[in-house]
Amino acid sequence: MAGAFTAVDLSQLPFPDAVDALDFETILTAMLADLRARDPLFSALVESDPAFKIMEVCAYRELLLRQRVNEAVKAVTLAYAEQADLEQIAARYDVQRLQLVAENPATTPATPAVYEDDDSLRRRVQLSFEGFSTAGPEGAYVFHALGADADVLDVAVASPAPGVVSVAVLSRQGNGTPSPALLAAVDATLSAQDVRPLTDNVDVVPGNIIDYSVTASLVLFDGPDATVVIDAARAAMQAYASASHRLGRDITLSGVYAALHQPGVQRVVLAAPAANIVTAWNQAAYCNGITLSAGGTDA
Repeated sequence: MAGAFTAVDLSQLPFPDAVDALDFETILTAMLADLRARDPLFSALVESDPAFKIMEVCAYRELLLRQRVNEAVKAVTLAYAEQADLEQIAARYDVQRLQLVAENPATTPATPAVYEDDDSLRRRVQLSFEGFSTAGPEGAYVFHALGADADVLDVAVASPAPGVVSVAVLSRQGNGTPSPALLAAVDATLSAQDVRPLTDNVDVVPGNIIDYSVTASLVLFDGPDATVVIDAARAAMQAYASASHRLGRDITLSGVYAALHQPGVQRVVLAAPAANIVTAWNQAAYCNGITLSAGGTDA
């Protein structure tokens, strides 16, 4: 059976209380009230008064300062830190951003290196505490497998029998089918003495890929150019497909409709897929094509 390990969904966490709500008019009103309280001569201040303009400048500068403080607060939280700030947090847990593609200085101009995105790094930082355990929890296997090679996109773990651990691997390349070399790299990492309990028999297997395509006709409102609307729908559908290209992640009709129903779309006539694509723990759905057409307009 598959494990029940789930990490906290950081995207659902609210902003910290330290993050201040920003409103220019509120700040300006408070400043004007303070000025009038300090000097009654300013009790009849109007917008054309130079002092009022000075207060507007001060209020705007304070707004910028508060925004910077908000950004600084977010930068030290795992849920909201980005780029170098996130890397600093990751370093506390001995986790580094993985390099996906090496720099190529031979090209003109030189091709910069490509690294894993913030969401992937954030997930591995979340799982790092699981990696401290050598008792064989599901989260530990996921953490170590994700860090075994930069080409590992996703990992799922199940225990079909006592003492047997099955680890499914999804690759970043192509449709997600891992190469033998990638499976070997994950197997070597999980077989280390400080990772795998002596009583566990670990079997690293490729994730099973379910190919599907999306075909739809979009009935549009009379207005924006059809190409613009269709391109936006295609981009949103691709984003949904990419985000859902994970082990055990279903492709739902509601998700497809939501992606295609962009501004300017009156109705979506979906031809494929015909039903929800339900995946097992070791399966991942891969979208191999998106075909969209304009189905007329509805004024």
